[in-house]
Amino acid sequence: MTRIVAALIAGAALSGCASLYNLDADVSSFSRWPADRGAATYAFERLPSQQAQPQQAQMLEDVARPAIEGAGLVAVPEGRAPDVTVQVGARISETALSPYDDPFWYGGMYPWHRPFGYRYYGRPYGGPYWGGGWHRGYGYWGSYSPYYDREAAVLIRDKRSGEPLYEARAQSQGPTIGMTTVLPALFVAAMKDFPAGSATNPHRITVEMPH
Repeated sequence: MTRIVAALIAGAALSGCASLYNLDADVSSFSRWPADRGAATYAFERLPSQQAQPQQAQMLEDVARPAIEGAGLVAVPEGRAPDVTVQVGARISETALSPYDDPFWYGGMYPWHRPFGYRYYGRPYGGPYWGGGWHRGYGYWGSYSPYYDREAAVLIRDKRSGEPLYEARAQSQGPTIGMTTVLPALFVAAMKDFPAGSATNPHRITVEMPH
């Protein structure tokens, strides 16, 4: 679990946005779940880095649990061995919008296209954040509007053999951190294809978020 996710978990009470109702997530899922395998009991498995921060790992598992059980897995009774183990992870990092995301640059007054190869990750060309006006040095005013990459991942293994049976990753971008709203919805999106997985990756899944 990265430092930024740990910090966001610690400040979860400050995150979320009540005005959001749906989340569009880009999901990639892969499965080796046997066709004749029925319902399974599960237990969370923590990586060494997560074991070093048990409180934060517990909070992340609590966020993911409704999606895991909503997909049909059942928490193993205490004192018994589970059929499968579940590892969960998350990444929330602040990024920035390109100036080309402003309607001024394309799709608006001047319908120019984004430059070839442009991606949303990181600050463009190592410069300051965009948003709220022009780039510094070109008449910039106001403050930037933060933007976030949010990602949730699930890995399910057979407990006895250790074989990976289901792997999924869901990702979205938006103007809110969404620790208590977006992240649970991303886990739901990651489990939508369980147990079959998807033949088309990535693909778009829309999840209805609580009001």
